[in-house]
Amino acid sequence: MQAPQSVQPAHREANHHRVHKLKGKAVDLLYALFRYALVIGISFIIIYPLLMKFSIAFKDKADIYNPTIYMIPVHYTMDNIRMAMQILDYFPLLGNTLLFVVVTTVLTTASCALAGYGFARFSFPGSNILFALVILTLLVPTSTLMVPMYLHFRSFDIMGIIHLFTGKSGINLLNTYWPSMITSATAIGLKAGLFIYIFRQFFKGMPKEIEEAALIDGAGGVKTFLRIMLPNAVSPMITVILFCFVWQYNDTFFTSLFMSEIALMPTKVSSLAAQANALLPGLLGVGGGSGVKADPNHVAMIIDTGILLAILPLITLYMVVQRYFVESVERSGIIG
Repeated sequence: MQAPQSVQPAHREANHHRVHKLKGKAVDLLYALFRYALVIGISFIIIYPLLMKFSIAFKDKADIYNPTIYMIPVHYTMDNIRMAMQILDYFPLLGNTLLFVVVTTVLTTASCALAGYGFARFSFPGSNILFALVILTLLVPTSTLMVPMYLHFRSFDIMGIIHLFTGKSGINLLNTYWPSMITSATAIGLKAGLFIYIFRQFFKGMPKEIEEAALIDGAGGVKTFLRIMLPNAVSPMITVILFCFVWQYNDTFFTSLFMSEIALMPTKVSSLAAQANALLPGLLGVGGGSGVKADPNHVAMIIDTGILLAILPLITLYMVVQRYFVESVERSGIIG
């Protein structure tokens, strides 16, 4: 018995809809596989150097010339880590560096937050020009500022006051912490222009009614900033603190310019190759004027291990705060 003609088109339409749905699912599945493959590939390219450094850190010297060993060592050892720590004088160096970075980060965050609030909420003659100059600092290469900044802190003087009272050209602040402290406290430090922009965009987006209510309650500008605006700026503060901490920890330009003789992680890592070549024979017990040089491949292993020890605090920091960092970037003025 033949089905009614009205049923056949409906059946064909249902089959067509089912086939179209299956095709859509297949396309979605292929897109998902392509996306995951792309993400995994990019992640591997980024993580691969780190994995290699972890492999080298635990690889014995005997495994250097074994062609069958790629990433997983045959002989595990802690000697590379121990010798790299001795060459770097690791824990005192790390403590000194972290103290310096934390202080400069706090000063930079506070000064840039205050400057960003001023640009966002106060109108004064030339404010737009001044803010444009702040943004311009992001485009100026730091190497162009090397000579004037070096000369400025080699003969540091505020409006000629020191020369007026002492007759000297100024105070030599090089190889002290003062240049970084002064630049951080006055919002002209490392990447300060970007941090001012982040705070300015955030404060500009906050409703003015909050400040008006605070003014009605008798709060002044400073009290409004400290008690009302700053507690609401947690997201940009987290962003600025993390950016500032990482960049200050890794900075080699200002530390080598102002503090070349102070034991900090960037300057120590930059000279790690020379120190490893000089100290490694003694650590291996083959020094003492015997003229024996260290194996260059072994020196390279120690250098890679030292670099891994240097970036280990940043890896730990990222693992702890990466969720808060992503949330703060989404809420702050970076994308505003």
